Amino acid sequence: MKNLLKVLCLFILSVSLFVCTSCGEDDPKVITIGASPSPHAEILEQTRSYIESQGYTLEIKEFVDYIIPNTLTEEGTLDANFFQHEPYLIDFNQSNGTNLVSVLKVHYEFLGLYKGKTKNLENIRSGSTIGVPNDTTNFSRACLLLQDLGLIAVDESKGLNLTLNDITDNPYDLKIQPAEAASLPRLLSEFDFAVINGNYALSNGLTKNDIIATESAEGDAPTTYVNILVVKAGNEESEKIKVLIEALQQPNIEEYINAHYQGVVEVYKGDN
Repeated sequence: MKNLLKVLCLFILSVSLFVCTSCGEDDPKVITIGASPSPHAEILEQTRSYIESQGYTLEIKEFVDYIIPNTLTEEGTLDANFFQHEPYLIDFNQSNGTNLVSVLKVHYEFLGLYKGKTKNLENIRSGSTIGVPNDTTNFSRACLLLQDLGLIAVDESKGLNLTLNDITDNPYDLKIQPAEAASLPRLLSEFDFAVINGNYALSNGLTKNDIIATESAEGDAPTTYVNILVVKAGNEESEKIKVLIEALQQPNIEEYINAHYQGVVEVYKGDN
């Protein structure tokens, strides 16, 4: 009898824990968002007081890759994510059969050519190595930056679907070496230069002093590659997402970005 009671108690406890855990994941007053550590999670942290004033709790989950936060948003584990630009989102949806949408344009991060073993372009030589992101859109973006700097030429008819085979001229015989975007700051010492996304540069302590060149603020890049708040299609009008959008549009967000990122991150000023 005692053993039966013990088993029954353990069963009831297990069910209770399961119910509590499930309730925690689906709590209508908790906004759960995935983000890159810097600047995205840091920017989101500035929304906490506004979100709490609206009766919600903010839970930020940090990710250092570009795949998991989209997958978890599609599955519903995350209410939203904040780490990517729209060309990457479009490519991800097409490649993975997901149905994720942008609900807010927030900020722009300059893609930069950073110093590695070689400290300036005047010392570039035949066979110099340049690390670039290996995902399709950011690889293309990196190649377009290198073209703007006169280092290579590419087949622009391919848009943001460039590959190594689409480099049409390479006068310095540069070795363009794709690598996972998050790894490039750690690999700088192995390359002469590397093209690095702003969020990964910030997360690894790189500053404007480490940059040789960036995308032009006068070109299309600031609008094309603006970083966006993303949700699963169908959730755009949920109360949680409306509160999150309002929080990111509060004046303190622009003030924080302008004060903390030395011009590497700029607030998006266009239409949403």
